Amino acid sequence: MDSILTAVKQMLGLPEEYIPFDETVMMHINSTFLELHQLGVGPKDGFQIVGKEDLWEDFVIDPLLIGYLKTYMFMKVKLIFDPPTTSFLLDAIDRQINQIQWRMTAHVEPPLPVVEEVTDE
Repeated sequence: MDSILTAVKQMLGLPEEYIPFDETVMMHINSTFLELHQLGVGPKDGFQIVGKEDLWEDFVIDPLLIGYLKTYMFMKVKLIFDPPTTSFLLDAIDRQINQIQWRMTAHVEPPLPVVEEVTDE
């Protein structure tokens, strides 16, 4: 089991036991969960974390989606919590975020129904 808060802190370079920024990081994580909800990713009633007990599997159980989700969450929180200093890096991260958003929404959208042709015989 993998804690959302602990994983994001580690990706930001913060040790698990270092807690001064936990509330700020959780606020950014929850903002990102709202964005994911608006994209149609995750539980239909939305999701938020309240501490390190909340797990990725509490949000979504699809193992294919969890990999994208972790990368997306890290990049979104990183941009707010510790933004890059160069516009080149900011643009690169934005492009990756947009690509992951597209891939996640394509993954969770139901396929279009197949329409069979009706022929007059």
